[in-house]
Amino acid sequence: MRRRTLLAGAVLGTVAGPALGGPAARAAAPGPSVTPAGRTTLDDRAVYFVSYDGLVNNNSFQKNGLLTHKGHQYAAWYTADRNAVVGRRALGANTWQTVRAGHALRYDDSHNVISLGVSKTDGRLHLHMDSHSDGFTYVKSAAGLLDDPSGTGWTASRFGAPQSTLDGLALTPQFTYPQFVSTPEGRLQLSYRAGVSGNGRNALAEYDGTRWTALGEWTSSTGTYRSEHGSSTARNMYLHGIDYDRNGRLHAFFTWREQNGAVMCGPGGITNHDTGYVRSDDRGRTWRNDAGAVVATTGTADRVSVTDPGLVVDPLNPDHSLMNQESQATDSAGRPHALISYVPGRFGRCTTAYVADRTANGRAFHVRRTASGTWRKTEIPVPLNSSQRTRLLLDRYDNAYAILPYGRIAGASAASDHTDWTLLYDGAGLNAFGEVLIDETRPAQDGVLSVMYQERSTGTTPSALHVADFRLPA
Repeated sequence: MRRRTLLAGAVLGTVAGPALGGPAARAAAPGPSVTPAGRTTLDDRAVYFVSYDGLVNNNSFQKNGLLTHKGHQYAAWYTADRNAVVGRRALGANTWQTVRAGHALRYDDSHNVISLGVSKTDGRLHLHMDSHSDGFTYVKSAAGLLDDPSGTGWTASRFGAPQSTLDGLALTPQFTYPQFVSTPEGRLQLSYRAGVSGNGRNALAEYDGTRWTALGEWTSSTGTYRSEHGSSTARNMYLHGIDYDRNGRLHAFFTWREQNGAVMCGPGGITNHDTGYVRSDDRGRTWRNDAGAVVATTGTADRVSVTDPGLVVDPLNPDHSLMNQESQATDSAGRPHALISYVPGRFGRCTTAYVADRTANGRAFHVRRTASGTWRKTEIPVPLNSSQRTRLLLDRYDNAYAILPYGRIAGASAASDHTDWTLLYDGAGLNAFGEVLIDETRPAQDGVLSVMYQERSTGTTPSALHVADFRLPA
């Protein structure tokens, strides 16, 4: 067992949030702000290689690489010797306890992330790792490990042996993008893609505390999509997330990726188009469009399709390098919010090198449903300076935070209806590679935003992996 310690002399600057405004009913609520509250090191030498312009320890679709449950925070990553490690600390502690999970990363592929989940019915921690359109490795802890963390030792003996199934349940030979989400009843669901990029389907499995059950696929890869340039007959839906609100509704924003590059204005871009939205009121068994009409039943031939009406909430053709798998959240009223990013038309209407074009001209946008039921989009006036993704967080006052590449943080107040975006923290001194992860679960428990990031390196030279903490408005 290893322990990691607080970085000596780690000092991060503080920037106040924007002035309040907007409706009088919200006048007393604070606007967004972040106050640095320390930085810890998970690993001095985490594995490092750049693949698909990202790192395997920090990828946006990694839900969750960092999470909090019952006063303790958990993280997972790959070490320099490629071993999967899971760490634990009490909230506010400067040291992490770590154990190896019994698996080594197979390929230099940034898709092969580790995702964590908690089954509240039996107090287990679940790890899903190392898959990109192939098999996966699954590990779960002993029952009750997370229910009494202070009184339970953090040792490898608390975890079961690595498996190539979910306790005997085989899902698909082409598995990618694990995302764990807890249901309001405390069950644990696993979202994933079956198939490959440009020809895949989203599916769900569910753990009830006793066994895993395959709920089945709920999106379709078939149907014809036509742009002004050409058509495509195969695709996959990329999720921005899958999250329950406090009322038990399941929300999912998404983009479509077409298989046929003929839908683009020219080579070098990406075939992603449109921001769509669906929801489920029965734990993912059926799916409804924005108007409330049922558009799919999980596990049947009736699935969400590119030809279904009422899915698109922000239309965009494939010529702007729209990013897939960005970020989403729901506010205290259960309204869905998402961050998306692309190259706006003012910089041209045909991207031809998506990494370079997004780095030079990419911008992030906040899309959300208003109280009247309409959709509103606001550009965040901070250049991406990166091809990578941005994470979204809402605090207890429904202020919005965009955690941008390199660890920069922008915020917008609920009082302004999220129109007053401004940079709160510039990331100076982090030396973050680019894309970062956040702990989506911690702010509701103690009002702290945790950001997990890896320092920039070169080639395959390992680098330090950190968690930086920021206090949000109390």
